[in-house]
Amino acid sequence: MARNMSTSFVPITSSLSQLQSLNGLFAIYKKQGPTSADLLNTFKDALLKEAGVQNPNSRKRKKQSLKMGHGGTLDSAASGVLVVGVGYGTKKLSTMLAGSKKYVAVGELGKATDTLDATGKVILEKDFEHITRQDFEEKLKSFTGDIMQVPPLYSALKKDGQRLSVLLKKGQKVEAKPARPVTVYNLTLQEFKPPLFTLDVECGGGFYVRSLVDDLGKESGAHQARSVHPGGACLTRGAVDTGACPALSAALYTVGAGY
Repeated sequence: MARNMSTSFVPITSSLSQLQSLNGLFAIYKKQGPTSADLLNTFKDALLKEAGVQNPNSRKRKKQSLKMGHGGTLDSAASGVLVVGVGYGTKKLSTMLAGSKKYVAVGELGKATDTLDATGKVILEKDFEHITRQDFEEKLKSFTGDIMQVPPLYSALKKDGQRLSVLLKKGQKVEAKPARPVTVYNLTLQEFKPPLFTLDVECGGGFYVRSLVDDLGKESGAHQARSVHPGGACLTRGAVDTGACPALSAALYTVGAGY
């Protein structure tokens, strides 16, 4: 464990040296809109200003006066828990985030968008009235465990150094990335009120809830479904290895339960 590691919040004073002496991990809630990096930089600038630094600019990589990083990345349109490391805590992010993540996802049967979520343009509509809860729950079984998943085109995955989502917005054509192995530890239907349905998802890294919702729509007989959540879903618990840091895991459960 890194020295002075603590999951408790330490009040920030006006002293930059005291701010720089902080080491630890904590969770913050990311709203829809900013990227994970934007949120981290804004938070870092606020801390530096409170410590007396004039005109801080955390977007400049050189001469960083405060070491801070985040574990995992949420889409700009998504909301949820973002795990942040400060000081020596940044070195523990990869170790702590080896566990699973939990999402709450709301999908809509019968509609498909180009982004697979509520931010995109509706490109197809199909009937869904014939689908029952029993039929839908039966389909969940094939999406649990170690499965193969094709990432969405509108994503942070890159081609020639640029995000696919950026290339698409520029009008360029991009090919879908090949299917890759992902793990779904638990998948539960929380509510089924067609056309809407709510899922509890516990998964490993590299998993796209938007793709899950789209695939479920196709498999269930509605042919299409889209995520109602912008960005795909709301992350209610960051990926934390509970064996490595049970106290932080409990804290993230608490943070995630508030929305």
